[in-house]
Amino acid sequence: MSEELLLDVKHLKKYFQVEGKQLKAVNDISFHIFKGETLGLVGETGCGKSTCGRTAIGLYGKTDGEVLYNQKDVFSLRGRELKDFRRRAQIVFQDPYSSLDPRMTVAEIVGEGLDIHYPELSRKERENRILHYLEEVGMNEEHASRFPHEFSGGQRQRIGIARALAVEPEFVVLDEPISALDVSIQAQVVNLLVRLQKKKGLTYLFIAHDLSMVKHISDRIIVMYLGKIVETAKAGELYSRPLHPYTQSLMAAIPIPDPHIEEQRRKDRKPLEGEIPSPLNPPSGCPFRNRCPYADRRCSQCAPELHEVSNGHYTACYHVEDEYGNVGYSL
Repeated sequence: MSEELLLDVKHLKKYFQVEGKQLKAVNDISFHIFKGETLGLVGETGCGKSTCGRTAIGLYGKTDGEVLYNQKDVFSLRGRELKDFRRRAQIVFQDPYSSLDPRMTVAEIVGEGLDIHYPELSRKERENRILHYLEEVGMNEEHASRFPHEFSGGQRQRIGIARALAVEPEFVVLDEPISALDVSIQAQVVNLLVRLQKKKGLTYLFIAHDLSMVKHISDRIIVMYLGKIVETAKAGELYSRPLHPYTQSLMAAIPIPDPHIEEQRRKDRKPLEGEIPSPLNPPSGCPFRNRCPYADRRCSQCAPELHEVSNGHYTACYHVEDEYGNVGYSL
């Protein structure tokens, strides 16, 4: 991982109109990704993480904020620059069953991007590149002429990865790429992604709700809740020292294959209270307050901003001590 900034997201907002109300799917979040880094983005279903990833590469229009890619505003790109960005930034979708056109062969699916971005390739060069990327993801020449329905979920996701890599991107949004797969296949796909990243110098935004897999692949991790970032830190730091009550609850939900440790953790754990609020009608102040065991009056008055608790470790909570012993910050 280099210290060169690739993606810089500043105060990004993405709102939708739903039933006459405003749904704040992504509500004023900022983060950055360095070249060669994997940034994990985790949270429960509906927290806005997929919307964030898709907006960051221009699949959705923004409501407000900035997305800078190599210091250029993604939403101001036009013509040749926009086409080049769309080649450089690719996405692997969550559901391998719906993201592949059932009427197209594997070769047509993988080669579709080549026809757009590399029209100068001869038929033989195109075919060789398709076969090369199928081999890169663990498939072979025989698979090229077959259709998606002939493959398992894990194989279909490998096809989706080959499609993304065929145009030689440098940044890939992995939108929950393993959540629809059997547990026995998930580790294989994650290991494949790690190997490809090292080989090709790729940068990833890895979106997931499985914290154990996120730890395995990520350098840093962002935790989202109801469209907001509530905590961010290096992967090891977040797992050894989760600070936000929501992050702590997510960590506590990861099973440990030791009954004694699991029993002690169950005693120490403070259970979440209340229901997940509707994003159409979020609570005032801190979005997590109606489920938080520490919530008090000021949590309902004003949402806490991210503040640095220790080097590179940020959290949005009034009840967290920083490295100097200060608890939260005053309104």
